[in-house]
Amino acid sequence: MMAENMDEDMPEESPLQQDLSCPVCQGIYDDPLMLPCSHSFCRRCLLRCWEQTRKCPICRTKCEESQAVSNRALKSACQSFLSQAVRTSDNQNRSSVEVCNIHLKPLELYCEKDEEPVCVECVPLHSAHRLLSLKQGESFCKQELEYKDKIFEKKMENFKKMKLKFNNAMEYVKVQAGEAERQIKAEFERLHAVLTREEALCLDALASDETKKIEALQSCMDSLEKDIKKLEELMEGLKKDMQMENLPLLKDFRVIKRKAQWTKQDPSMPPNSLINISMHVGSLGFKIWKKMQADVTYYPVILDPNSASPWLSLNADLTSAKESPERLSVPENLERFDPCVFVLGAEGYTSGKHKWDIFVGNIPKWTVGVCKESVLRKKKFTVSPGRGVWAIGLSKEKYIIHTAERNELPVEQGIEKIRIKLNMDKGEVSFWDAGTAKHLVTLTHKFEEKMFPLFGPGLYTSPMELPAGKIAVHTS
Repeated sequence: MMAENMDEDMPEESPLQQDLSCPVCQGIYDDPLMLPCSHSFCRRCLLRCWEQTRKCPICRTKCEESQAVSNRALKSACQSFLSQAVRTSDNQNRSSVEVCNIHLKPLELYCEKDEEPVCVECVPLHSAHRLLSLKQGESFCKQELEYKDKIFEKKMENFKKMKLKFNNAMEYVKVQAGEAERQIKAEFERLHAVLTREEALCLDALASDETKKIEALQSCMDSLEKDIKKLEELMEGLKKDMQMENLPLLKDFRVIKRKAQWTKQDPSMPPNSLINISMHVGSLGFKIWKKMQADVTYYPVILDPNSASPWLSLNADLTSAKESPERLSVPENLERFDPCVFVLGAEGYTSGKHKWDIFVGNIPKWTVGVCKESVLRKKKFTVSPGRGVWAIGLSKEKYIIHTAERNELPVEQGIEKIRIKLNMDKGEVSFWDAGTAKHLVTLTHKFEEKMFPLFGPGLYTSPMELPAGKIAVHTS
C-alpha cells in the first residue's frame, strides 16, 4: 500500500516528455545526435557509451563517430519544451502573492530609503520617501549589487596581480640568494686558508635571511590566498543572491547588502621584503682584514641594488653603476627608484663624519650627493634640498649646485672624480675635486633623518664607479 501511495504522489510524465527523453540518461535530450539506425541520444551520453564499444546503445548496430549527425529538429523541440516548462513554473510561482505584515495587502511598491517592499496602505508611512514599482525596485537593487560585484571583480584582479608580485619577489629572493652564495663562495675560496669558519657563518646568515624573507613573503601569500578565497566565496554568494526573483531579492536586500562588505585593506608589498645583499657580500674582504689585510679591498661606500632603478646595471661588487641595455626584471619593492634613475649607498648615517669618492669620468650628465631616507622613490621629482636631496651635478656641460637657484659651479677644467664629505653632527656636506683636492661647495642643513649617499649616473654606457679606499691597520 505504501508503494502505491508513493506512485500516486509522483507527477506523471507526459507522452511528449517521454518522446523527448534520452533512453540513456532519461532526461530531456541535450545536443542530440542521431545514428544511421535512426536512434538518438544526448551527445555526452553517446560519447560515454562509445568509450566501451562503438555500437548503438539500443539496437547494438555498429557505427562510427563520423556517422553521428546532429538531430536539429529534435534539439529544437527539446528547447521549446523546456522554455514552456519554465514559463509554466514562473506562472505558478507568481500565483502565490505575498502580503504586507501590517495591512495584509499585496506588496506592490518598493521604498528606496527603507530598502523594503511595501503595500499601498503603507504609502502614508513613507510619504517623504521615494516609492518605486516592484520592477523598478528590482532594477534599482540589482544595479547597486552589480556595482558592488564590479568592485569585487576589480579587487580580485588587484589581489591576483599582487599575488603574482609576491611570487615574483620570492623567485627574485632566491636568485639574490643564489648570486650572493656564488660571490661568497668565490671570496672564501680566494681566502680559504683563514676563512673556513667565516665562510660557514656567512652562508648560514644568508640562508637564514633567505628563509626569513621567503617565510615572510609566503606568509603574505598565504594571507592573500585566504583573502582571495574569502572574496571568491563572497562573490559567489553575491552572484547567487542576485539570481533571486524580484520580491525575495527586495525583501532580503538589506541582509544581502550587509553581507556584501569587504573591510580589509588591499595587499601591498611589505617594506624590506628583499634580501639585504650588501649585508652579505658588501666589503666582505674588509670584514676579515685582520687575517688577510694584504688581499683586502675596502670600499667606503657600496651600492644598494634593492634601491637601484630598473634601468641601472650594477657590477657584482656593488661598486659601479651604468645603463642597462634593457629594463631589468626586478620586483617593485618600496625601496627602489622608479622612474628616477638613481641608486643609494647601502648604508645610511645618523651621526659622525663620512667620506667617499665617486669616479664620474667622461659621463656627460650625472648627479651625486646625499638624500634623506624618506626621499621619493616612485615619482619624478626635482633634485633640491626642498625634496630632501643635497647634491651637485653636470648638465649641458655646466657644473651646477642642485639648490632652488641652480647656481653654477666655477670649474676651470673637467672633473673626473668627486669627493664627498658628510659631517652629520655639524650638518654639513661638502664637495671636492678629488683630483686637485679643490673645494667646490659646502651645503648646510640640520640633518634630523638618516642620510644616504645618492648616485645618479644617468643612462650611459660609461659606468659611475666607487674607487677603493685606503686601509690603515693599527694594533697594540
